Amino acid sequence: MKKVRKIRFHIHIEYEEYLRYYQGLADKVRLVADNGQVVMFPANRLKPFLTHDGITGHFEMLFDQNNKFVNIRQLPK
Repeated sequence: MKKVRKIRFHIHIEYEEYLRYYQGLADKVRLVADNGQVVMFPANRLKPFLTHDGITGHFEMLFDQNNKFVNIRQLPK
């Protein structure tokens, strides 16, 4: 059975702030996950969740047994 690692976190990025990532002025998002772990990942992973208000919500990232990114999803409110 494959072991999948999950990291959950809440994020709020204003639209204008996310533009910095989109324009290439920054490329990584750094945050503290719900479990206290500091996580850094490419900002483009959040692009599907971008709205006119930015990106806000509770998310879950999945990694495979080799710690390779598998998926990210927004959790229900």
